[in-house]
Amino acid sequence: MAAESGKAAGIALVISDVDGTLVTGDKRLTGETVASVGRLRAAGIGFSIASARPPIGLRHLVAELGLDLPMGAFNGASVVRPDLSPLSERTIPEAAARAALDRLLAEGLDVWVFAQGAWCLLDPQGPYTDLERRTIGAEPRVVADLGTLMGAAAKIVGVSRDHAHLADCETRIAAALAERATVHRSQTYYLDVTPPHLDKGQFVTWMSGHLDIPPERIATFGDAGNDQPMFARSGFSVAMGNAEDAVKASASAVTDSNDADGFAHAVDRFILP
Repeated sequence: MAAESGKAAGIALVISDVDGTLVTGDKRLTGETVASVGRLRAAGIGFSIASARPPIGLRHLVAELGLDLPMGAFNGASVVRPDLSPLSERTIPEAAARAALDRLLAEGLDVWVFAQGAWCLLDPQGPYTDLERRTIGAEPRVVADLGTLMGAAAKIVGVSRDHAHLADCETRIAAALAERATVHRSQTYYLDVTPPHLDKGQFVTWMSGHLDIPPERIATFGDAGNDQPMFARSGFSVAMGNAEDAVKASASAVTDSNDADGFAHAVDRFILP
């Protein structure tokens, strides 16, 4: 797919992860990132996002970037229009959700459940709750029993400040849930459990069919393990400089970090004709 110049040839659509990729570590869109999306649009190249965030967490991105294509939320388990109305949405099968909740709690993790359009938790002052408030622009719903939500959970998140422990949890819990749910870290501190057989790669395929753009003309950007399925389904992929080595190794190219305008630099370096 890459031409001799190092650029990707004939890209018609760019799909980007958000946290760790499109926004900075403090969750801001830089002026250069906003401008780079404008340059894509001016070149006739479509732009969309695929994120672990709930739909409500995409609202300000729609406004700031002028997004006009469907977007993938919950790692692709939900597809929403720019007004956040659903085109497709799935929840975790209840038995798998209960098994995931039990295992996350047994590992000593704080647990969040995204269900019924709300971010639900037990402790509103737990680890990373302030960050999530800023990220999605919403307050959590405090509940007495997360188990009551297992029939409606779109995403369950294990949260920990012990990043090495969370990485170990990912391996164990993914093996335990096997085909019953999709398990990936979306950040070093978040372990996401989402509906089975749905991931960001499936969203790339959905967008390919929806827009009648062949996968080889789609470029994807990301920084985490949950972005690798997206890389595998697209013709050209770019890992951020802040990504783990395994993510970088699975991409077509590597750019600067999300705190150094890596997305914008890669758009100019690899995508724009």
